[in-house]
Amino acid sequence: MTPSVQHLVLLALLWLCYFSIHSLLASLKAKRWVANRYPGLMPWYRVIFNIVAIVLIGIPLTVSLRLSSTPLWEWNGVGFFVANGLAVLAMAGFIWSLRFYDGSEFTGLRQLRAGQRSVEDQEHFFISPLHRFVRHPWYALILVILWTRDMDSASLVTAIAITVYFIVGSRLEEQKLLVYHGEVYRNYRTRVSGLVPFPGRYLTRQQFDQMMQQNSKFQPTRE
Repeated sequence: MTPSVQHLVLLALLWLCYFSIHSLLASLKAKRWVANRYPGLMPWYRVIFNIVAIVLIGIPLTVSLRLSSTPLWEWNGVGFFVANGLAVLAMAGFIWSLRFYDGSEFTGLRQLRAGQRSVEDQEHFFISPLHRFVRHPWYALILVILWTRDMDSASLVTAIAITVYFIVGSRLEEQKLLVYHGEVYRNYRTRVSGLVPFPGRYLTRQQFDQMMQQNSKFQPTRE
């Protein structure tokens, strides 16, 4: 049974609410407010942020699954192998890229153990090999996985909502990175594409190494 327009609008609004809350909590404004009012909570900020994000995303995901219906399109024949091949490569790339990140910092456990209360230093910017080709490789890989699935009306609304958020959210994230890393990140942004790799807009290995030397906050990668 195809979900009604009202149900699809509700799903879109749930995604909008989720992404709005997520962006608000990730903003420097929210972090500074907590740091000023409740400094004792700052070491917990990233942990709480991740828990809230995981719990709240279950709401639109559950609604999307409950609204599942006949696919609008399916990948068949050669398209099936191409789509799923790309999805497997994207998933493998995502898993491989995890080795270049500080998992304890991403989860917030490092900040908690260190009792870290500062705002700007809650996160460090990590450059991985994939960052040589796009500024937001995780977003790019997730989009590949997302758009290589069979689509019904609910999953299409979800895919569009996530795509729009990645575009808008990546811009918001970059405003923070400019505050954290200044000219080094501004220079990086002019050289490398955001979500879709383009010929000529990437860092050579030499350029990558030079950028790492310019800012000690950038973490060296391992290849």
